[in-house]
Formats: sequence, structure tokens, C-alpha cells
Amino acid sequence: MDGTGTMGDAAKHGAGVDSELACPVSPVVDIVFSRWTTPILWTLNEFGRQRFVELQRNIRTITPKVLTQRLRQMERDGLVVRTYHPEVPPRVEYEISELGRSLAPIFAHLADWSAENLRKVERARREYDEADLPAGVAR
Repeated sequence: MDGTGTMGDAAKHGAGVDSELACPVSPVVDIVFSRWTTPILWTLNEFGRQRFVELQRNIRTITPKVLTQRLRQMERDGLVVRTYHPEVPPRVEYEISELGRSLAPIFAHLADWSAENLRKVERARREYDEADLPAGVAR
């Protein structure tokens, strides 16, 4: 789709294009909407600066290994700020960066879309799954 919500000229005419040109939001989706990035950003945005254990407790189902990996990647991407306090014992805190915070309107739109449409998606899935197909026809 182009910026107007319609198919671009290359797509209309069947021209082959680079995947990022075909869908310029793909890199953003890869960064922001990976399995654990969204819950981490959401939690940091909602609850503010947190230590690792607090963050893990608030997300509940994430393992320490995965949380560590995601936090490192998000710090590298500029979405999270890690602050090390050289105390005994050392203390590390994580917070959402300004860049990460700039995603809040996108999350708000997605939350609105979800509230308006998730039931429709669930109904469509149910109807699809319950549809009778002729024998031998695969989906």
C-alpha cells in the first residue's frame, strides 16, 4: 500500500520491488513487534523505570534469558535506556527512551483497533474453521 492506503503503481503493474520498498514498515515491524518487545515497552511505559526483577515480575511469562536478550537488543535499537549504579550490590535499572516513548501513539491506535476489531477477527476465524469444505479440498 502507498501512503493513501491504496496499492502503489509497482504493485498494480506486477513489478518486482525490494521487500522494504514494497512495505516500508517491515523494518519497523521487525524491531517493535517482535515477540517480547511490545510487552516490555508497554510495561516500561506504564510503570516507569524498573529493575530487571521488577520488569520480569510485571511481564510474568518471560524467562530471564529472553528478557536479557530483548533488553540488550532494545538498548541497541535506542528504545530502552539501561542505567548501571555502581553500588554493592550493583543495581541496574531500565526505562523507556524518548525514541521508545514516541511509539505510544502507535500503540494507542493499535489498542483502539484491537478494541474495535478483535471480536470481528475471532468471529472470522471461527467461521473459517467451522466452514464445511468438500472432501479432498485443502485450504
